[in-house]
Amino acid sequence: MPKLFDSGFEDWSPSRLGDLAGKTYFITGANSGVGFEAARLLRMANANILVGARNEGRGRGAVARLEGGTGSGTVEFIKIDLADMSSIRDAATAVRDVTDGLDAIVNNAGIMQTPEQKTADGFEMQFGTNHLGHFYMNHLLFDLVEARNGRIVPVSSIAHKPPAKMYFDDIMFTNNYSPSQAYGQSKLSNLVYGIELQRRLDAAGSNVASITCHPGYSATNLQSTGPTGVWKSVYKFTNAVLAQPAERGSEPLVLAAAGTEARAGGYYGPVGFGGARGKISDSDVAGNFATDPVVGAELWKVSEELLGISWDI
Repeated sequence: MPKLFDSGFEDWSPSRLGDLAGKTYFITGANSGVGFEAARLLRMANANILVGARNEGRGRGAVARLEGGTGSGTVEFIKIDLADMSSIRDAATAVRDVTDGLDAIVNNAGIMQTPEQKTADGFEMQFGTNHLGHFYMNHLLFDLVEARNGRIVPVSSIAHKPPAKMYFDDIMFTNNYSPSQAYGQSKLSNLVYGIELQRRLDAAGSNVASITCHPGYSATNLQSTGPTGVWKSVYKFTNAVLAQPAERGSEPLVLAAAGTEARAGGYYGPVGFGGARGKISDSDVAGNFATDPVVGAELWKVSEELLGISWDI
């Protein structure tokens, strides 16, 4: 399986970060798991953190924990439900109220293998939350990222690999819903989007960078809050036996958001055990879907049409 680049490092770690004082990072799903750990590591380097979370109590709890930890940066709570376009619009307004620029938006929040559900706007829940919600949010806040020559960080998954594919003929799974296929499509979409976004940034001569990453197989609430039935039992076992800690899983997010070694258009994550854990470096991209410009252009077009927007870069 190919890598997008060879960035020249075999095992990146947050110890390579410089002082991030004055820089601001907006992380969705930062109330727990790899999102919280990424926020903690960035704040340890003195960054300002915007904690994006759907649940206000948990979000503000995360703010308090971050403020009680190491680092001199400010911490703010941003209420955002990525399954609701009106909530995303409100969140974008709230972000503008507290900062005039973003050094990175980390598209971390997500759900996995849920029973068939719809978002507030009628989209299939996993595609709507994991891809469309972040696409819309990035569109609304893109000028703040431009103001800092910052980064957009889509967070994909080893689940982007085959048998995952794009189901453009039924992207909402209205005919034959499968929790696993819908999840695979949503995470493949994150990678396809990240690569396509960089194509458009390059064509426009923009200084904004799209840098995609994945957390490997990390033990978080993701495996317990979405899957049902046999999958929930399987993940309870594999989380205990195979998964790496959330802190380790957060390191590729930190690299993509703030590491000087990360390259625009790159894809970073663990490279051991099939991408599940281990050293952090350039990650494998599986199949042809992710790097195919035709697929990228089609996903961009479909995303705009579904959201009723035009995002010209």
